[in-house]
Amino acid sequence: MDSDLDVLMKDSVKMMTDMIVLCATLALSLFFWVVSLVMSSLSGTLQPVSPWRWLFSILVPLVLTVRALKRRSLDRSGALGALLVGFVLTMANYSFFSALLAFFITSSRLTRWGGEQKKKIDADYKEGGQRNWVQVLCNGGVPTELALLYMIEAGPGEIPVDFSRQYSASWMCLSLLGSLACSAGDTWASEVGPVLSQSRPRLITTWEEVPAGTNGGVTAVGLLASFLGGAVVGGAYLVTQLLTVGELQGAGPQWPLVVYGGVAGLLGSMLDSFLGAHMQYSGFDSSIGKVVSYESATTRRICGKPILDNNAVNLFSSVLVALVLPGLAWGAWPR
Repeated sequence: MDSDLDVLMKDSVKMMTDMIVLCATLALSLFFWVVSLVMSSLSGTLQPVSPWRWLFSILVPLVLTVRALKRRSLDRSGALGALLVGFVLTMANYSFFSALLAFFITSSRLTRWGGEQKKKIDADYKEGGQRNWVQVLCNGGVPTELALLYMIEAGPGEIPVDFSRQYSASWMCLSLLGSLACSAGDTWASEVGPVLSQSRPRLITTWEEVPAGTNGGVTAVGLLASFLGGAVVGGAYLVTQLLTVGELQGAGPQWPLVVYGGVAGLLGSMLDSFLGAHMQYSGFDSSIGKVVSYESATTRRICGKPILDNNAVNLFSSVLVALVLPGLAWGAWPR
């Protein structure tokens, strides 16, 4: 009887907590809407943002972040970082949000997939792959900055990628998509390659065989996975464009977004491997039989120098793809 009462009390508390969170979110979204109305009336150039957009941008990232926290995809600091990134990208453009969501969901599931195999080769393997705030911002920091610049340039809302009409905003859209696709491609390669590849990785700089888990090691399966990971992010972006943008007929074709995402994922993964081979230390520790990132008496160096860690390499790769790839896309985009 007491156990039934405890369950009832827990359910009641959970329901009340959900109601409080929902009411607080509604109040916050209405507050932001009123502020945007006041600012638009004072400036004369800013357009007020719909209260529903405020609500969606606050509530949906909050729900997804709480879910990820419960599933141990994020720790507490990572949840706060993800909430900030999710809010900014959702407010700026729903296509940004869907691309972020595709990256986060697929990466989280792939991180948990094949755990037993990954434990054998990864000395730093964590169950569930809990990401902290540093990892979240290294993957989401560049897209967040680009989303803020996009809102300054074009305001919150969805637009087609069309260099002839909205050159700067289209450039920012592709930069943001490229950054997310780069992160997705690197994650897919890192999580799929060790599990499915039947051959040993080869170092991207010398093409010599190296132990699994070596920074800079690539496989055919991993490279294919990186392209597919980026293409999935680009596909999520494209589907949202088709659903939310009403003026696509007068704009250029949008299907290249999927190809662009795939290329960004592949290029990002290769760039990450190249930087890792040079700037991340990899050594084989004979005492545990795994590749490690530290030097010790039992460690034999494979490649790299202890200059950057994995988070820094991810950040540099994301920045470079975001800067370079939109220029190449502008020259090749079908008119």
